Amino acid sequence: MIVQALAFYMFAFIAVAAGVMVISARNPVHSVLFLILAFFNSAGLFVLMGAEFLAMILIIVYVGAVAVLFMFVVMMLDINFAELRQGFLHYLPIGGMIGLVLLAEILVIVGGWIMAPEAAKTAMAPAPDALTNTRALGELIYTHYIFLFQAAGVVLLIAMIGAIVLTHRRRKGLRKQKIADQVRRRPEDTVEVRNVETGKGI
Repeated sequence: MIVQALAFYMFAFIAVAAGVMVISARNPVHSVLFLILAFFNSAGLFVLMGAEFLAMILIIVYVGAVAVLFMFVVMMLDINFAELRQGFLHYLPIGGMIGLVLLAEILVIVGGWIMAPEAAKTAMAPAPDALTNTRALGELIYTHYIFLFQAAGVVLLIAMIGAIVLTHRRRKGLRKQKIADQVRRRPEDTVEVRNVETGKGI
């Protein structure tokens, strides 16, 4: 038990510290690297909870795909972060209001756990003993939470399309293949027949 407690505190401390560095790092590439570190420590917490499937998915999907996608997007956008920091005070009231709303929601959840500790037990789904962790999670997601699962997929799809749109920029002087113009092209528009006399060039 002592080893598990020490592992929990180590993973939890590093995950919280990495989360703080994600939002406080000046370099966006460093923020993505700290995000990957937070994912790894969260996977360690999942392993301690007995949810090894979630830990594996967190490493494979989020670290191997989503975080790498973030890294590529940040490196390809070429954003002028000095210019973005100049308007920080302009958006400070809106950001502060959103932060207060999130803080109020967290206080409501924590207050509900303190005032009614039995509510958490009634909301939890029973854990079957005969099923494996992966099968129990699949049955729970695809039965009770199927609509929320599909909504999360739609949100990720929109985020992926948004990243592609942001990185797809039009550049001056860049030649691209236009399939429609090639299909509509007629021979008389591109081919010119000239009668060249003998012994003379064009």
